[in-house]
Amino acid sequence: MGNGILIILSGPSGSGKDTVLNKLVENRDDIKISVSMTTREKRQGEIDGFHYYFVDREYFKRKISEDKVLEFAEYAGNFYGTPKAPVDEMLADGKAVILKIEVQGAEKIRKLYPNVISIFLMPPSMRTLEERLRGRNSEDEETLNHRLVIAREEMRRASEYDYMVVNDTVENAVAGIEMIINAERLKTLRNKKLLSEVINNV
Repeated sequence: MGNGILIILSGPSGSGKDTVLNKLVENRDDIKISVSMTTREKRQGEIDGFHYYFVDREYFKRKISEDKVLEFAEYAGNFYGTPKAPVDEMLADGKAVILKIEVQGAEKIRKLYPNVISIFLMPPSMRTLEERLRGRNSEDEETLNHRLVIAREEMRRASEYDYMVVNDTVENAVAGIEMIINAERLKTLRNKKLLSEVINNV
């Protein structure tokens, strides 16, 4: 994995993952976000290649068969997946690469990259989560209720993650994730080469 750090960020729909990640990378060029592919419809304001690569099901399935997708999952009737090549390139370049993925996809990444760091982004309450989802005005009542049911299921699995960050405010959530990345970069396991050079050049 080069000198990079691979990080999984999961959280229920409406937990604020996109907002937190956008703020996180504003002032840090050592942190990169992996852009996922999806077969879902583009929402208002979303940019292809920035928020997601928006593709059709046929293209998505072809990339899976070519082994060019790190992980994929079907969620609320749509496919979501992580293209492999950009992730490996950023890791080799020493970046902290964040994969914004669902709980199902996180399991697969842990098997492929045993040193991966996982963070679960929690809303402060179910009430706040529901308010955020309603504020989008992008889904009907049935879809919204379905997302809330899935959200509860996902939050029950938060204990499978290395860290949990509560998104009560964007600033607090960003600060929490930055602390985790900074601490991980200081681990002796990731600094064996430096340790050896310092000792041998005394």
